[in-house]
Amino acid sequence: MSLRGVIIDLDGTVYHGGTVLEGVPQTISDLRAAGLELFFFSNNPIRDGEEYVTYLTEQGLNVQPNEAGSAGDVTVRYLQEHHNGDTIYFIGSEGLKNQLKRAGLQLTDSRVDSDVALVSWTPEFGYEDMDNALSVIDEQTTFLGTDPDRTFPDENGEVTPGSGAIIDAVAVTVGREPDAILGKPSPWAQEFALDRLGIPPEECLVVGDRLDTDLLLGEQAGMTTALVLTGVTDRSDIDSGPVTPDYVLEDLTAIERVLADEHR
Repeated sequence: MSLRGVIIDLDGTVYHGGTVLEGVPQTISDLRAAGLELFFFSNNPIRDGEEYVTYLTEQGLNVQPNEAGSAGDVTVRYLQEHHNGDTIYFIGSEGLKNQLKRAGLQLTDSRVDSDVALVSWTPEFGYEDMDNALSVIDEQTTFLGTDPDRTFPDENGEVTPGSGAIIDAVAVTVGREPDAILGKPSPWAQEFALDRLGIPPEECLVVGDRLDTDLLLGEQAGMTTALVLTGVTDRSDIDSGPVTPDYVLEDLTAIERVLADEHR
């Protein structure tokens, strides 16, 4: 069956930090010219899909409205569907906080009257946050994380701590695991991406630099998977990883090899 859609990761796949990788703009244009539906999907929750469309367009990429999404979007949708009206204690970035407010979700600074504790990435995370979490999170509190990415690549391709590191720190502090982590590879993230593409998973390719998020999402949903080596994963990581990729690419520009194979 021929591929009709591609889910493309951002950090480590399209860019490092704010620097788009060489050849990627032309590759995106080539994919569009080939008639493929595109969805750019980041586990970084600080921007929502509309903000990512603007950001990617400013970086010179041919991206159309509604073609991008993030763990922030997945988190907002989950909270609207499952915790609308509940009070939410939030540890995370201003970018995600603004998304929650725009969605009309009820945030609170109270450490004793919270129904939900939502934990995400913020460069200001510290001891006070862990101390607050001890007061907020008990057995009755719904404990959620935005995404499991322990690290992400900076503008130089070096790894820096991500949401997963902060969520794990809070989990160790309060002595319990999150009830759900909402970004890739969760079923909520799978549903979100497929809803946007509007294409059956067996006709989709997912491309990313992480075996345990990007490619695991694809494998669990029944998609074709392609690993790029421009992010956090090396070839030596594949044998011990949770997924064996259908394809291993040096970078996103090599995706033409996948398309040639899949359209035979």
